[in-house]
Amino acid sequence: MIVTLIDEAVAAGARRDKACELVGLSERCVARWRKADKGDARRGPKSSPPQKLSLEERQLVLDTANAPEFRDLSPRQIVPRLADRENKYIASESTFYRVLREAGQLQHRDASKPRQSRRPDEHVATAPNQVWAWDITYLRSPVRGKYFYLYMIVDVWSRKIVGWAVHEEESAELAQALVQKAIADEGADSRKLVLHADNGGPMKGSTMLATLQRLGVVAPSAAPASATTTPTRKRCSARSSTAGVSALLGRNPNEGNRSSFAHDI
Repeated sequence: MIVTLIDEAVAAGARRDKACELVGLSERCVARWRKADKGDARRGPKSSPPQKLSLEERQLVLDTANAPEFRDLSPRQIVPRLADRENKYIASESTFYRVLREAGQLQHRDASKPRQSRRPDEHVATAPNQVWAWDITYLRSPVRGKYFYLYMIVDVWSRKIVGWAVHEEESAELAQALVQKAIADEGADSRKLVLHADNGGPMKGSTMLATLQRLGVVAPSAAPASATTTPTRKRCSARSSTAGVSALLGRNPNEGNRSSFAHDI
């Protein structure tokens, strides 16, 4: 019977592996049955397990979980309280969970409002200087264990690097100065600009947030990182030379070994 149903489904255009998966069988098992001409050779249990809950016991679990003193508690709280206060054992925690799940009652059981997930606000750029994304990444130095910090701001629509800087420390003050300079250099309208970042320390620093507020720049809160909204960290590879970074920092490029470095996140 099962083999016939699978053949009918395949003849109607279904994939054989998907049809077998739907009935809980593997393709090899169905092929063996067809070769032996046995049909459905599965044998179910002849009797129920001795420890299976009866209908009365299942109802007792539901009645207990829905009692006024337990209806706001989870099974992991119900079972210990029954044992401590009433010296009673009805079922294990896993059994409570299973029975409640089968009855469709394993939902939010607290008196408080259930947690609601909200999709973050989506900002779509249709032209330059509407949505910027920025981040800070490491640049390896000639000294092992010593890193520079690359600050970079990218226009999401054009992928243009509108601002960047290399510093020896990670700081919200340096970040806000770079944002101000980028806005001035690009001639962007700060009141119509969205600056996306992740939840790093400099991104949430009071100096940075105060500057964005003063400029009227929208800074999405708790914004998740993604490959399209944080191109600096996810897509951009920072490649430079020791001499170039040393020149930016006002150092002698001949100090230490000249070597190229790259950092891809």
